[in-house]
Amino acid sequence: MTGWQPRLVALDIDGTLLKWVEGAGQTYEEIPPAVYAAVQRVIDAGAHVVLSSGRSPHGMTRIADSLDIPREGADRLWVVASNGAVLFRYRPLEVVHEETFDARPAVEAVLREHPDALVAVEERGVGYRVNRPFPPGELSGEMIETAVDEIIAGPVSRVIIRDPQATADDFVALAARLGLHGTDYVVGWTAWLDLSPVGVSKASGLARVADELGVAQADVLAIGDGRNDIEMLRWAGRGVAMGQAVEEVRAAADAVTGTVFEDGAVVELSRWFPERLESSG
Repeated sequence: MTGWQPRLVALDIDGTLLKWVEGAGQTYEEIPPAVYAAVQRVIDAGAHVVLSSGRSPHGMTRIADSLDIPREGADRLWVVASNGAVLFRYRPLEVVHEETFDARPAVEAVLREHPDALVAVEERGVGYRVNRPFPPGELSGEMIETAVDEIIAGPVSRVIIRDPQATADDFVALAARLGLHGTDYVVGWTAWLDLSPVGVSKASGLARVADELGVAQADVLAIGDGRNDIEMLRWAGRGVAMGQAVEEVRAAADAVTGTVFEDGAVVELSRWFPERLESSG
């Protein structure tokens, strides 16, 4: 790829820009200085930065603020949220596209096998409606306790199902066993299941954003670490997995960089957007 430089850089947040808190299922909400500097170099070069996460919109705006994007006077930022089901611009926050689906059959099927599981659906701009509180730090915003029947009464863009007593492998097996017809799903690092509309992923959201910005697929660099990044890494002109990613994520990528604890995203970004050496004169 001699002479190539990305025109659009899609960045996952948790486990890519933010370091995991060991064993806690959450990340430190602080952008490391080296990550901040690398993102600024991308912008200085005239490339677009697109945050792309499973987080809901209100859980992503503070990350944009921490990165100082968009810059004063620049076009509003494009953001891919909720694993591609929600696209929004920022600042101010404006949802420009949302995909929804009927989650009831899938949620009921999962709860038959995991009756004590926690269920959450985003309550835009506030937090989440939950059947019971999630472990501290796992969801952004307020948790509004609501009966499951009410939570899934209407179309939703994304449902989170969490069982602190189960493992990620349990949920991988569960999803395969149920087939989860009518939805797409992603299993996280823990027993965390994201249900989304069929055919919706970070890749589908990113493709829409690239089209809006007039950027070819071949000119997109994407970096991520989770199972919800697989489609995006395959779709991008160059998809890069973080070093701590599980094997199926690494296999979907064109390359593997260092772990999040080694600032692997910085290593990859510096390859295309190197630091400028200060002149000694």
